[in-house]
Amino acid sequence: MINLYSKRGFTLVELVIVIVIIGIIAAIATHQMSGSIETARVEQTKKEMDQLARAIVGDTELYSQHARVDFGYVGDVGALPPNLDALVANPSGYTTWNGPYMTCGFNEDDFKKDAWNVPYVLLDTLIRSTGSGTDIDKVFSAGTDVLFSNRLEGYIADANRTMPGIVYRDSIIARLFFPDGSGSTTAISTHPGLKGNFSFSGIPIGNHQLQVIYLPDSDTMTYPVSVTPGSTVKMDIIFPADLW
Repeated sequence: MINLYSKRGFTLVELVIVIVIIGIIAAIATHQMSGSIETARVEQTKKEMDQLARAIVGDTELYSQHARVDFGYVGDVGALPPNLDALVANPSGYTTWNGPYMTCGFNEDDFKKDAWNVPYVLLDTLIRSTGSGTDIDKVFSAGTDVLFSNRLEGYIADANRTMPGIVYRDSIIARLFFPDGSGSTTAISTHPGLKGNFSFSGIPIGNHQLQVIYLPDSDTMTYPVSVTPGSTVKMDIIFPADLW
């Protein structure tokens, strides 16, 4: 009589086949997991680099009363940071430094390293991650000129829109205050032309202050000036009185 309930064991060939199948499945799963981890690291690194860029040159989307309000480290200091440490610690007692600029929950020096724990490289107007084996670049400015070589042009007149002319032009001073790149504030001044026109060049991005002074009466008007990258700011200054 045949015993229908007798147990049959696996042959060696069957065991080898099962082991091979399990190995293939494990290899596929490991490869997919490694790819997912690598993708996550790339995305994490890109996000951190975006935050570093905003810390350096500000958030281009932050506006108040039609004027940009955030220009980051460059807007406060008037120069690029010497290193990433300068984004969280005042480099040399700068009076215009208004950091820390990295306030997104980073711990200690984590913000200086990519997702592979390799330090970022700061190259002029570019941040680079090298941890993946392939460079990941974040360009935060089209060049240094657009950050530091902007212009302000204006026109000055009295309440009757009268030009100062040759008689009164020397009695008017336009003075612009902005960070000097070394942690302090500097000022440049000029007299308007005969038709009231004046201009300044070589201005860094940021929120600066313009004073227009009528010397005989010590009449001073002060205006905020928001200088965005690669811009020429234009302003019409009208004294509230008939001065000349």
